[in-house]
Amino acid sequence: MNPINLDEILNEIEALRSTIITGSEAIAHRWAGWIEDDSFYASAMNFSHYLAFRRQDIRPLQERMSRCGLSSLGRAEGRVIPTLDAVANLLRIATGKKPHLMPLVDDFYAGAARIAARSEKLFGRLSPHSPVSLLVTLPSEAADDPDFALRLAGLGVEAVRINCAHDDEATWDRMIANVEKAAQKSNWRMKVLMDLAGPKLRTGEIREVKGYRRIWSGDEIAITLPGALKRVPDHILAIECTDPQALRSVETGERVLLDDGKIVSEIVQCLPWGIMVRIVTAPENKGYKLKSEKGMNFPDTDLQIDALTPCDIRALSFIAHRADGVEYSFVQTPDDVALLQSHLARERPNDWRKLGLVLKVETEQAIRNLPDMIVRAAGRQPTAVMIARGDLAAEIGFARLAEMQEEILWLCEAAQVPVIWATQVLEGYVKTGVPSRGEMTDAAMAARAECVMLNKGPYLFEVISELDYLIARMSEHMRKKSPQLRPLKSW
Repeated sequence: MNPINLDEILNEIEALRSTIITGSEAIAHRWAGWIEDDSFYASAMNFSHYLAFRRQDIRPLQERMSRCGLSSLGRAEGRVIPTLDAVANLLRIATGKKPHLMPLVDDFYAGAARIAARSEKLFGRLSPHSPVSLLVTLPSEAADDPDFALRLAGLGVEAVRINCAHDDEATWDRMIANVEKAAQKSNWRMKVLMDLAGPKLRTGEIREVKGYRRIWSGDEIAITLPGALKRVPDHILAIECTDPQALRSVETGERVLLDDGKIVSEIVQCLPWGIMVRIVTAPENKGYKLKSEKGMNFPDTDLQIDALTPCDIRALSFIAHRADGVEYSFVQTPDDVALLQSHLARERPNDWRKLGLVLKVETEQAIRNLPDMIVRAAGRQPTAVMIARGDLAAEIGFARLAEMQEEILWLCEAAQVPVIWATQVLEGYVKTGVPSRGEMTDAAMAARAECVMLNKGPYLFEVISELDYLIARMSEHMRKKSPQLRPLKSW
């Protein structure tokens, strides 16, 4: 094996630093005028450095650095330039050159401190039970059962979520009132986040063929505009799509997924009343029974759909004055972010920037635009990113989801904004009281996020305690991507 030339590594590190600075300038230029909150400026600069950094393939350099006992730069997300400078200084000392000033301790760890402060703004003060916040979805009965919120507060839950796709303003108001009563009794105030319903991409009415609605791989069925079932030939099984804009955006050859991806189909024809699709994937043993009110995904389509529906805009009039933050469903572009912010500014012209904003990453387009969406949002108000893994898995597939949730964690650490790990966390445990190995392993990985979301179920309170215990233990072993080498006492 050839000896390693430290001078060559130093030259590569310094050249890499220069490339990152140059590349980041073009990225930051794209964000000109977006950052109105001065406290986010340093985060945006690190974010631009990270995006420029990750355009390079440094794997050969990493191997050589590791052989020398140097940092391989694999944990530089929150401090790109300070990490490079620290490595360069060690190399300068090792090669007999005059070192530059070392990064200050506060500068080196500033990213982690900013994420912690922003998490507290969004999710509230951390309970002593766990280093990761909990966000719990309130069921409808929480409006009329004050003890529900009181029990959550007693367990140290940091924040609650109200899903605006369900119930109404009167019910939401009672839920929030119970949260406030719980705060008075327990001296523990839970933050209230409200989730906009967003566009409803769902199946609607079904027209069966001879009383039969089961489909198999290779079948062709019709998906129609709302109210257009009668326009489909009688011998064809047909189902509505509740959003007409979606069907007007598609092209032949693109995929349509039904029921969280249980059914995969391909568009074979676009017609005035809708589309014909061929079923590509369906359960082989008994087929699939078409159902109303099931989710639809169009992963290959650039959907021309308004991110804010009229129902969302009406809900914002309530949310802006009663909640601590808003969760933005189906946000896909920086313009979508700006649109929501303009509505918040109309509702609360003097202090709308105090409201938290959660960007729910649910589509492939949202992934592509995530850096710009983060800056557009966090440059003006407290912002977090939710990895909405249910819809995202249907859009990009489970194999890519496993990869993408890691990349989103890295991006958000670089931008120094909090992450919510969401969708079906310990869902079987919450519903049945019995955990599975896969669920517990998945929940353990949530220790790398700043917040974990739990949905409602009969065993919710037991799961909260177990999840706090699990994450507290896991956090002793890892922080973000960094292993924490505590003493091992099992052997």
